[in-house]
Amino acid sequence: MTNIADIKIPDSKLAVQAAELLREHGDDLLWNHSNRVFLFAAMKGNLNQMKYDAELLYISSLFHDIGLTSAFRSEDKRFEVDGANAARDFLRSHGIPEASIRLVWDAVALHTSIGIVEYKEPEAALMNFGVSYDVVGKNFDLISAEARQQVVAAFPRNDFKHGILNAFLEGFKHKPETTYGTINADVCEMLLPGYKRPNFCHHVLHSKWDE
Repeated sequence: MTNIADIKIPDSKLAVQAAELLREHGDDLLWNHSNRVFLFAAMKGNLNQMKYDAELLYISSLFHDIGLTSAFRSEDKRFEVDGANAARDFLRSHGIPEASIRLVWDAVALHTSIGIVEYKEPEAALMNFGVSYDVVGKNFDLISAEARQQVVAAFPRNDFKHGILNAFLEGFKHKPETTYGTINADVCEMLLPGYKRPNFCHHVLHSKWDE
């Protein structure tokens, strides 16, 4: 049993196997980030006295970026969907009820869908909080400096700001078209040589409609 900043990291058989899967196919950057996401998400849930399933929140956090890895990245889907599909396959292989699987799928698939996921079920909304907190420091002062320090001591950042951008690029540089309309297009625009962001207005004005 591991407690960090008064948050217990789930240690059920299912949770441990999910963690082992990320450990096998991810790297230290994704491992530390995914655990920080869970911890920050759980803190937010506790602060707001929200009812949430800690095991499902943890598994969602472990899978949310696994679609960036070579083992789970597809040729034509958003990395978020690759991660959601991987989580669904994992949970189905363990006989988890479909309602729980759908919840995890949504949490993973929508975790970058700003302005939408915040209004989903607690597990999805909380994981988005954890992701936003760890990646861009959104609502940074909501969590105490002491709690932050405990989390980072257990799961170090190690130049995370630059590392995560490179991890994003590696995960979808072969399919930049999947980033259209998402925050991931920013990564391609900044780091992918020759990439030109598609423009929605251009698509509207140059559609095949005769008008």
